[in-house]
Amino acid sequence: MKLYTRLTMFEREEISRNIALGASVRSIARTIRRHPSTISREIRRGGFVDAKYYRATFAQQYHNKMLRKQRSNRKLNANPILKQIVLEHLYKKWSPQQIAKYLKIQYPNDMSMQASHQTIYSFVYVLPRGSLKKELVRCLRREHKYRQKRKTNKQKTSGAIQDFLSIEERPAEVADRIVPGHWEGDLLMGSRNASAIGTLVERTTRMTFLVELQNKEAKAVREAFAQEFQHLPEGLKRTLTYDQGQEMAQHKLFTQETNITVYFAHPRSPWERGTNENTNGLLRQYFPKGTDFKKITKERLKEVQDELNDRPRMTLNWRSPHERFSELLR
Repeated sequence: MKLYTRLTMFEREEISRNIALGASVRSIARTIRRHPSTISREIRRGGFVDAKYYRATFAQQYHNKMLRKQRSNRKLNANPILKQIVLEHLYKKWSPQQIAKYLKIQYPNDMSMQASHQTIYSFVYVLPRGSLKKELVRCLRREHKYRQKRKTNKQKTSGAIQDFLSIEERPAEVADRIVPGHWEGDLLMGSRNASAIGTLVERTTRMTFLVELQNKEAKAVREAFAQEFQHLPEGLKRTLTYDQGQEMAQHKLFTQETNITVYFAHPRSPWERGTNENTNGLLRQYFPKGTDFKKITKERLKEVQDELNDRPRMTLNWRSPHERFSELLR
């Protein structure tokens, strides 16, 4: 009995040439001594809507791509320990790139315990349809959408923030990210803007604090933010960059209580607080739009905070914000 072998590039070229000559599937099958169903599957598998569009080069490229995915899937399935480590970190919302770098650092001399980020992506997407695949795909980050100005029918009240310092007056050391203690802040809004949490990110280490808020009023935000900074040494409390939201209207009093100078970004310029914007994007993995933060406990906020701060970051040379921030506290 003849064993089945995959189609070769030569056979694919024969299929393409015979299709161009108008030959039928059965005729092509006889020519290259293959079963007609093999030819039919080959044409359909590459996504060709009509046989006349079949091209040997594209079909071979598709075949090679699927073969790489199958091999990637086999590597993780053949190594239960490696697979378990990958799954554990995917559930922690680590990106495949972070996991791949972590494995390389943890097992520098053991290639069997290493996997590239492409391997991990392939492992997830090659999984058969089901609850596990859906769950793992949800753990992967979504691509950033192009930034657009938010449409609004309501103009901000003129003069809501009084006597503020513009970001243009901020010390140059803040932009350089060399000196720690400079923070960016914002609110992460809940369902219908009826609830929110505060987010504070240190620019040098990317250390993130999630702040429980009773409401979005300026007094509540000021008190909650001030309390969050209370336990930090003076050297890590220098500046806070914020947008011109009315929740920071009591910035003068906040500065008196914390010795942290507040600088305000220009209206509709989120890139001036890019570190905080990126962090809020990561937090949407845990708290998607429509979340009611009134139902999120403080304990859950701190769990997410710790999980986010334990992720290795490429910008930190694959160290975590926790590690970098802890060094500053010694």
